[in-house]
Amino acid sequence: MSLLTIEGLDVRYDGRRVLHDVDLSIDSGEIITVVGPNGSGKSTLLRTVIGAVRPSGGRIIHRPGLRIGYVPQKLPVDRSLPMTVRRFMALPDAAPKAAVEAALARADVAEIASSQLATLSGGQMQRVLLARALLNDPHLLILDEPTQGLDQPGTASFYQRIAAIRAETGCAVLMVSHDLHVVMAASDRVICLNGHVCCDGRPEYVASAPAYRALFGSGTQGALALYRHEHTHRHDEAAE
Repeated sequence: MSLLTIEGLDVRYDGRRVLHDVDLSIDSGEIITVVGPNGSGKSTLLRTVIGAVRPSGGRIIHRPGLRIGYVPQKLPVDRSLPMTVRRFMALPDAAPKAAVEAALARADVAEIASSQLATLSGGQMQRVLLARALLNDPHLLILDEPTQGLDQPGTASFYQRIAAIRAETGCAVLMVSHDLHVVMAASDRVICLNGHVCCDGRPEYVASAPAYRALFGSGTQGALALYRHEHTHRHDEAAE
């Protein structure tokens, strides 16, 4: 049984149809990235999956006992408050110290547990939000543009950590990203969304799909070239 199955999802805001006829399934261990233009419903899809938005139609079927971890684009936290990372991790419900330390280590920020939130860089804060999402040992990790505002090295490092977490835990990952090169290199599947699912499949298939190229242009073939280069390079390394 899939971790999560979406059938005929329809979402409306004030009578305006934001999503319609969305079908999607997520299996254990796969990394799925959702791409699409602004206003295409990407964040709405994720927020509907976590239960923050109520659908107008269709249904979402969770595997019994499914645990979801969610990393928002940003969390409105007053970082000027005198609060350490460790204390922030324990809100709103106190989590066992061992669980907090393990989550921070998995997000690769164990060394800043005693730091004040006000002193963190944007990249460090996103890692802390990632650690919070890992506290319940999720089967499905959902990330809504988690690298927005980060520089290229910070973005690459963050996605490398996501891949490592998937390898360590076997969790599935569903994320939204605007970085098409990262999407092609780091995803098992890509979903092109524009109010509905325009195309869905492996990166090399989606990159050549007419619906994808109509939205992003033929120049995105460069992302596919990078994908092929990186995966060929990995294959060559494995063969050595």
